[in-house]
Amino acid sequence: MNKQALYERIRTMLLHIESKIVVNGSVVTDLLYQKTEYKVGNQCPRLDESNSDVFRENDVWGGALDQHAWFYKHITLPKKSNPDNRLELTVQTNRSGWDASNPQFIVYFNGVPQQGMDLNHTSVVLPDVPELDVHIYAYTGTVDGTDALGLHPKAEKPVEFHVQCVEIDEWAERLYYDLIVPADVLRFSDSDTHTYSAILEHLNNALNLLQWHSEEGLRQSMRAACAYMQDEFYSKFCRQGDVQVSAIGHTHIDIGWLWTVRQTREKAQRSFFTVLKLMEQYPEYKFMSSQVPLYKAIKEECPEKYEEIKKRIAEGRWEVEGAMYVEADCNLTSGESLVRQVLYGKKFFKEEFGVDSKVLWLPDVFGYSAALPQILRKSGVDKFVTSKISWNDTNMMPHDTFNWKGIDGTEIFTHFMTSQEIREDGTVANFTTYLPQANASYVMGSWKRYLDKDIAKDALLTFGYGDGGGGPTARDLQMLRRMSCGIPNCPTTKIETATEFLNRMQDQTEGKRSKWVGELYFEYHRGTYTSQAKTKKNNRKAEFALQNCEAVSVMAEKLLGIQYPAKELAQMWELVLTNQFHDILPGSSIQQVYDDANRDYEYVLQQCEKLLRDRLGAIAAATGGENGIFVMNNTPFATGGVVKLDGGS
Repeated sequence: MNKQALYERIRTMLLHIESKIVVNGSVVTDLLYQKTEYKVGNQCPRLDESNSDVFRENDVWGGALDQHAWFYKHITLPKKSNPDNRLELTVQTNRSGWDASNPQFIVYFNGVPQQGMDLNHTSVVLPDVPELDVHIYAYTGTVDGTDALGLHPKAEKPVEFHVQCVEIDEWAERLYYDLIVPADVLRFSDSDTHTYSAILEHLNNALNLLQWHSEEGLRQSMRAACAYMQDEFYSKFCRQGDVQVSAIGHTHIDIGWLWTVRQTREKAQRSFFTVLKLMEQYPEYKFMSSQVPLYKAIKEECPEKYEEIKKRIAEGRWEVEGAMYVEADCNLTSGESLVRQVLYGKKFFKEEFGVDSKVLWLPDVFGYSAALPQILRKSGVDKFVTSKISWNDTNMMPHDTFNWKGIDGTEIFTHFMTSQEIREDGTVANFTTYLPQANASYVMGSWKRYLDKDIAKDALLTFGYGDGGGGPTARDLQMLRRMSCGIPNCPTTKIETATEFLNRMQDQTEGKRSKWVGELYFEYHRGTYTSQAKTKKNNRKAEFALQNCEAVSVMAEKLLGIQYPAKELAQMWELVLTNQFHDILPGSSIQQVYDDANRDYEYVLQQCEKLLRDRLGAIAAATGGENGIFVMNNTPFATGGVVKLDGGS
């Protein structure tokens, strides 16, 4: 049999093995169903026939956009056909397409939140108990008039809801991953090499051990095939290569974009709950996430999960990084606000988790001011990571690892993410993604796309679905386990933190890095200075108002002993910083986001006006007397002008 025919045989056999992973399934019917608004906290409601409808197998729900509901069922778990197998609860709908706009869920067992579910995470492992209360908090997804982007299903589409208990054959699952990972490596390898033939031979030898004449014979032979792959392939044939791709779990969540900031609070819960659940099953799994509002959402909505996150951070398995309060726009945001982004971000991470953030993490931002290196260095941040500038439509950046020199001469270590799928002809596209999957195509493509191989031998893979797609999957982690053994023709993978990778890259490239001077201009997303002009104007007015409030409040405290309104000013700054997120301030979000943002600005401006009026009035009364005139210059430089009083001057 020639190589191509043998390869096709292997791919066909893999489909048969995959079909054996799910052994049995039983449909969960007649759930209790109750429409609801956004939940507050994580208390499951008490559902019974007096306050709920019965949702049967062919029923649908939703229909309108941005709808929520609770589903409930007390289930008796089916008996497993084999004690080595496990049971899972699956949830599926009739939706497909982009995961971030589709239905998403939080699953609770006996009132305790377990994990989020979505198009990429359709199952949750069931505990080994005879019966269970299952609550599912459901969200339809959003389609807010943005079908022109090609990202959404049609609006007003009712949602199906299918729940099952399924039995998973763990030996079939293990063998599938043992074989699919090296088989995927073959897709992008030169078939005219000894290594290709050797991998092919190992896969064929494992498959030849399978006995298909009976279910029990197949099951026992799968164990033998797994043992062969472990002993002969992964232990003896595989080897650690010189090139390493560092993998860190990640989920990029836009604070506001095609959904509101309020919905982002739920996206954070679903994604972070899923991360915690997978960490229980995969002890090697490490994850990182930036952005203070995501953590605040967990702290306020589910304190017990927040404590779990703290434990994982203390263990070194959950990396808190990013430096800024949100992944902020860096074009229109003022210098003072950029300082506050870092100040408030670092302060939260330090106080809550004991972490001194050292990395500015902005994979999706639309360009970067040349003032940033100075601001970062003076704030104790010495590394900068981004990705999206690789989407430039005319001028491609010449390096991925370099020193970025700002307008004052300050330099900062900079690294661009390089994740991209490799094509079967061995080429890669120029643009990169911060949402790759952890498969052989992305691992090989991340290294292939890296531009500075002459000074470094590592690449970074931030794997996981974003924006409500739930982050990394069990499939990602299963594949990384195999690739960590060092499959020939593929970089060796290692799960580690982004900081560990960046520190090593700094050491590898010390004295060798090129230099980029000035602004990092992003060509692809234009209009960031003009779109949503009202929001941009309100942002600038709020920045000025807050700075004036702070200056006058300090004067009032020093001169008159009036207490400085630290808490009130901090709350207002946090509103402004949140709305400087890179899809809000530039103007790329939906209308509801701007309605909410402008209400926030109105509140900030009103509160600032009141604080200014009260404190300026007190200062004027104390310094000018009843008949005096009080004039204040609130700019940082000397100025002049005419003061008009009662129509005169």
